[in-house]
Amino acid sequence: MPIPTKYLADFEEGSIYHIYNRTNNKEALFLSDENRLFFLKRYKELLSPFTDTYCWCLLSNHFHLLVKIKSDISIKAILKNKAIAELSITEKKFIENKATCSELIGHVFKRFFQSYALAFNKMHNRQGNLFYKPFKRIRIEKDSQFTMAMIYIHANAFKHGLVKNFTDHIWSSWHTIISDKPTSLAKNEVIEWFGSLELCIKAHNELAMYYYDCEVAIDD
Repeated sequence: MPIPTKYLADFEEGSIYHIYNRTNNKEALFLSDENRLFFLKRYKELLSPFTDTYCWCLLSNHFHLLVKIKSDISIKAILKNKAIAELSITEKKFIENKATCSELIGHVFKRFFQSYALAFNKMHNRQGNLFYKPFKRIRIEKDSQFTMAMIYIHANAFKHGLVKNFTDHIWSSWHTIISDKPTSLAKNEVIEWFGSLELCIKAHNELAMYYYDCEVAIDD
């Protein structure tokens, strides 16, 4: 059955996306904390030049991200600072205006998935594709969607019955949002969106149950 087009949005500069993917046949995506840390490390290394990340959540067989695609000018400036030998064919084409932003970001996510899958397979003596294809991405077009996606992602472990309170799930960006520690996460933008850290916490606590009970909840 084909995936609805709303889950396969083209990537555009300056746009925000809820990105999520699961494994084939719902098998495990993470078998250890080492896997989770490697996933986050490779995400930061490969995707941070192209995206600003608002939040994330890792579950047993899938993940969620909320990201904003950086401007074409910003991305090209970053790529031009890299050695030519380090650039992929798609990155070179993007610099030369021969590849679109959507093609570039799709290519980078493919590299990310392949990198993680190769390491996971090697560590756990596994073979074959790990991730479901194609991965889903929904463009956030309304303020209400952004708020919903943020809370939905942070509280996802609660939805799946992994914890009684979403704050108990350690593998989400929630703990970074409420922490004073330095981070590459777009934390200040998140807090400013809600008005303050206190209001951010209040909105999450009050709306998490609603978003999981209402008919407009995001599929995963």
